[in-house]
Amino acid sequence: MKSRLLIIEDNPRNRYLLTFLLTNRGHEVFEAETGPIGLEMAIEINPNLILLDIQLPEMDGYTVMRHLKQHPELKLIPVVAVTSYAMSGDRQKCLDAGAEGYIEKPIDPATFVFEVEQYLQASDEGVR
Repeated sequence: MKSRLLIIEDNPRNRYLLTFLLTNRGHEVFEAETGPIGLEMAIEINPNLILLDIQLPEMDGYTVMRHLKQHPELKLIPVVAVTSYAMSGDRQKCLDAGAEGYIEKPIDPATFVFEVEQYLQASDEGVR
């Protein structure tokens, strides 16, 4: 199941790891290191799924998510927050902001791709 995925993440090591894991599974991965660049790329590539860090420079992930969900061409693209925010209520805050999913950092390389593919499968089954 090859999909186009957009990673919006400012940390180059995290981008590398996520890209490595996902491309090894056959997915096409695009990377953006800031929210504004990620929004532009989302319009250009129309990804099947967006993996979004919440703690970003220039524009935080919550703001990026609001822009994505208000944009007529982007609002149906599922967004999964991939974040180190793991305090009580952080997951719900991400979901309330519009995320379809939430994965805590540090990610588990053994299960990460499976988790992402579950969100892709859900969107393929009509959630999107």
